[in-house]
Formats: sequence, C-alpha cells, structure tokens
Amino acid sequence: MSELKKVNPDPEGIESLIQKIALTHESLHASSVKAVDSALVFRNWLFGFYIVEFEGGRDARSELYGKRLLQEISKQLQASGIRGVSTTILRLCRQFYETYRDIYPSLTDKSFEQSKALVENFSKSLKNNEFDIYPSLTDKSFTPKNALWSQFSKHFPLSWTHYVTLITIKGVEERKFYEIEATQANWGVRELQRQFESGPYERLSLSRNKDEVRRLSTEGQIIEKPNDMIKNPYILEFTGLEEKSEFSEHTLETALIDKIEHFLLELGKGFLFESRQKRFTFDNRHFFVDLVFYNRLLRSYVLIDLKVGDLKHQDLGQMQMYVNYFDRHVRMENESPTVGILLCKTKSHEMVELTLPKDSNIYASQYQLYMPSKEDLKRQLEEAQREWESQQRMLDQNNDE
Repeated sequence: MSELKKVNPDPEGIESLIQKIALTHESLHASSVKAVDSALVFRNWLFGFYIVEFEGGRDARSELYGKRLLQEISKQLQASGIRGVSTTILRLCRQFYETYRDIYPSLTDKSFEQSKALVENFSKSLKNNEFDIYPSLTDKSFTPKNALWSQFSKHFPLSWTHYVTLITIKGVEERKFYEIEATQANWGVRELQRQFESGPYERLSLSRNKDEVRRLSTEGQIIEKPNDMIKNPYILEFTGLEEKSEFSEHTLETALIDKIEHFLLELGKGFLFESRQKRFTFDNRHFFVDLVFYNRLLRSYVLIDLKVGDLKHQDLGQMQMYVNYFDRHVRMENESPTVGILLCKTKSHEMVELTLPKDSNIYASQYQLYMPSKEDLKRQLEEAQREWESQQRMLDQNNDE
C-alpha cells in the first residue's frame, strides 16, 4: 500500500497543476492573439508607408503605373507566397497610413529614425520597373522585439479590422472618439460598427457645448455628473419591436431585459443592472419602478421609467417621487443622489422645462426603435452648435454693454 501511495499523485495537487496550466494557456493565448493583431496592424501601416513614399513626388512614376501599381505589387507578393496582400488590402493599407501618418512626431525612438531612413533609402533605390518591397520587411530593424513596434502598439491598441472601420470615418474628432471608446469599452468590430451607425458621438454632442464636444474626441465619454451619461434619443433597434406597431410598456420592458447586454451598451459606461419592477411601499400603497440600475462611476442609483406614448407632467411627478424615496430610504451616505430617466416616445421640451426645477436630477429622453441616419444626427448637431454660437454672441454683447 505504501508503494501505491507513492505512485498515485495527490488529487488536489493535480487539480492545482491543471488550473495553473489552463490559466497560463488562456493568458498566453490571449497575448498571442493580441500580438498577431498588433503585428498585422504594424505590417499594414508600413505597407501603406512604402506605397505612399514610392508614389510621392514622382509624377512620372505615378503617370506610368497609375492603378496598375497596386495590382503589380499584389501580383508579385502573392507569387512570393505572401498572403493577405490583395489589391483591396493594399489600398486599405495606403488609406490607413494616410489617415494615421501623423504618428510620426510621436515615435521619437531612435529605432524609428533608423527604420524610417532605411525605408526611405530603400524607396530611393527602386527603379521604375521594380516593385518588390518584401525584402525590407526581413531587415532586423523590423523584428517584433524592436522598440519601434512597442511604441507603435501603444498608438494602435485595436485590431486591423477595427481600423478598417475607423478609417471610413471622415471627421478626425469623431474618429478619435470611437477609437477611444472602442479601446476603453473593449468593443468588438460588430459593436464598433453598431455604435457608429447609431451615432452616440452626435447624440452626446447635442447636449454639450463646443469645449465639451472637443473633450469627447480627446478623452472619450467622461462620466462626472448625471448629465454626462444622458443621450437623446436612445436607440433601441436591438429589441426587434416594430416602429409602427402598438405595444405596451410591459412589452418594451421585457424586450429590453431580454437584450440586457445590448441595453447596457446603449446606456453607456458604468451601468450595472439591479432589478425590474422594483417594489417599494409607503402609506399602505405599493409602487413599482420599471428598471433600476446602478452607475458605479457616479456611485448612484439610476431609475428608468418607460412610456410608450407622449410624456405627461404626471409622469415627471411620479418619477420625482421615486427619486425622493430612493434618496431618503435606499441610498447610503457615501453615494451620490439618485438619477431618474424617463424614456418616452415623444415629449414636449417646454412642458418638461416648466415641470422640473432647474437643479433636478431627472431627465426625459426619447427613444427610437430604428437606426437614425447619420445625416439627420449631424444636421441636428450643426443646428445645436449654431444655437450655442448665437447664445454666446448674445451673452458677449450683453457683457460688453
């Protein structure tokens, strides 16, 4: 028996060993995937750099080759056994470099200057009929352990497919906003595309002045006060409910709960779901809050009431009662005041403004069951900006007087 005990390993020891191996695999596998993504982004930026440098300032060469340049490069590289170098990919590489060529000043590492000189010398050495840019990629200065790649990765934390989407966004500030948000929120490519199509940049910008809009493009969505998290409208196309069909508030609530992950993404940063139809009682009467969330960035409860029709002043009064109850009986001393959001189909801005006090923590936002066009959102943003500018001019005139 003693010999058997020596042969049989300790079961707990095996479980611990397996757990370590599994965790190591998961960690390094994730790292390897990210490393491959970074290498692909780096490679494609350099491809774009080579092509633009080859074309730049060489009118005779551009006239000679024109569109055939990318076709010939693709043909010869594929013949060399290199994959992922179709004419379409090379065109995207060129667009990617042209969109992000301003990272030059940020990469001050000597290895970048050496690599840049190497590329420029290589480009100069190309003759009119030579297209083979592959040898430059074998140079030791471009190995993954190079400090240049390390610096480059800090500027490009997303995958190549993310950047294929981002380079389609023409506005620089808008593109920076989505790049920051995709990085911070760890959006997949589909979520990035969905977010861009639903226009959160425009919807968030509608309630901000120019300085705050500019901050969106440098820091992303920063949640410091309740108004920072409010969108108008909220886009709920993921519920699958048809715009023209009649449905109850219970149906809308159920659809949101069924797609809670999508709804949390639409709500924005820091939201945690607590409960639906949260009941509280006073004066021998029961009241129910449709949806209760907690925002960990604001450290406050967020109550959402759903209205499938036009918002009425009674709805605002009811939400004020819900907020008051949570502030007095639920929230702790170290938590911020409760926020109330009424999601409604339609609303009167004047009625909301007259009903709620100026310092109210209650917000009325409309929702849409379809994706609005980017043109409509941009038009609304432009109108809002013109209104802000007009108000600012009036304030300046009054101050001068």
